[in-house]
Amino acid sequence: MVEVGDHEAETTPSDLLRRVAEGEEVVITRSGEPVARLVPVRRRARRTFGADRGVFEVPEDFDDPLPDGLQKAFEGG
Repeated sequence: MVEVGDHEAETTPSDLLRRVAEGEEVVITRSGEPVARLVPVRRRARRTFGADRGVFEVPEDFDDPLPDGLQKAFEGG
C-alpha cells in the first residue's frame, strides 16, 4: 500500500490507476490524514445460466391466498 497526497493524486491520476490495476492499494491523504482508498476491482466469475436447475421447484399452491393469520401479520393487523 502506498500513500499519496491529494495534490499528487490530482496531477498523476493515470499513474495511480496503473498501480491499482497492477494490484496495489493507494491511500490518498489530505494534510497527512487518509481521505480515500483506491483498490483493485475484484473480478467475478461468469455466471452460468441454469446452473441451479432442478434444485428448487415452485409449488403448485404458490399463487394461493395466504392463510388469514399470516395475511393479517403482513398487513400489520
